[in-house]
Amino acid sequence: MVARLKEKYVNEVRPALMKEFNYRSVMEVPQLTKIVVNIGLGEALQNAKALDSASQDLAKITGQKPVITRARKSIAAFKLREGNPIGAMVTLHGERMYHFLDRLLNIALPRQRDFRGVPPNAFDGRGNYSLGLQEQLVWPEINYDTIDKVRGMGITIVTTAKTDAEAFRLLQLMGMPFAKQ
Repeated sequence: MVARLKEKYVNEVRPALMKEFNYRSVMEVPQLTKIVVNIGLGEALQNAKALDSASQDLAKITGQKPVITRARKSIAAFKLREGNPIGAMVTLHGERMYHFLDRLLNIALPRQRDFRGVPPNAFDGRGNYSLGLQEQLVWPEINYDTIDKVRGMGITIVTTAKTDAEAFRLLQLMGMPFAKQ
């Protein structure tokens, strides 16, 4: 089954971007490369079970087994040693990426409390967009009774766009609900 958003990209978004930015080839048109979902767990130093439950939540949300991220360097003030597990992340490509983005745009974001759109200024200067969710409960896969603690997550959408304007237009045409400025 082809993802709805991939079909929309090929049939509607790509031709619109080619016309708008005067691209000569379809290979020039920006597209989604990957989506990285990350949960940082500072409490994993004291509570090892936190890492397991966050990994299970991430696996339910993305449909893929997360990788445990480890500290790169020691920081004495945080009682952190190099190599300690401090988070979990998943990198999505292809069909899974489009299915995840579809669920993010149409299910998770509208379920947030007081949602008025995502900030339009969260681009990194190279055409990648990052947003944070306050809680994992906005996903329908997560059962409120089974979670041990409400955790947030960071979601980064990586595109092949050269500028933020191209990436903004790509995500806007894909259906990203940007807030009005």
